[in-house]
Amino acid sequence: MKYWIFSTLTAIIAYLFGSLNTQVIASNFVFRTNLRRLGKGSAWLSNFRRVYGVGGLIKLALIELVKDAVPVIIGGRLFASSGNAEVGRALAAFCLVLGRMYPSIYGFRGSYATAAVAIGALFMNFSVGAAVLLVSVLITWATRYLALGTLAGGIVLAVAGVLVIDNTLAVRLCFFIGVLVLIRMAPALSRIAARKEDRLSLEKDISYKFDEQI
Repeated sequence: MKYWIFSTLTAIIAYLFGSLNTQVIASNFVFRTNLRRLGKGSAWLSNFRRVYGVGGLIKLALIELVKDAVPVIIGGRLFASSGNAEVGRALAAFCLVLGRMYPSIYGFRGSYATAAVAIGALFMNFSVGAAVLLVSVLITWATRYLALGTLAGGIVLAVAGVLVIDNTLAVRLCFFIGVLVLIRMAPALSRIAARKEDRLSLEKDISYKFDEQI
């Protein structure tokens, strides 16, 4: 009975945290401006980078880290009493990614959940998480497609989970995260094939120079 209560609590908490929009949190408590005006998807991240620079990205990453880490830590603590902390973290990671990709409060229209996949993996197993993060960053950097980086991270999580994690249920949850990522990335892959997907841009924003008085 206690196991099912902990499972339900973990799932609800993780899904709700995943549904929280980082843009909204950062807009209200850190940057004090509506970041959603910068665009959507990869275009939003590119615009954010041009406007706020590397320092802004670091702040945003810290907000995402804290938001995504909390439910995974809670899940691990709840399941620790029964000796299944690894399962609790894996369940929280799955529900976190699910909430990020399909948030009910936003009509099930979420993001690619790149950070949620990497952070969830890091707290499940550091070695697996490091591999997921490294591959996601490298593929995204090489292709400039966030969707491809996320997909690569999901695949690494599913494969590395089998090789490194001992708990069978936790391994299955890693596999389910990989499947969830594949389903979510399918439309983006079609857009990439049709060359309609926005690429990340690392160009420096110089638009402010046009506002200078001569």
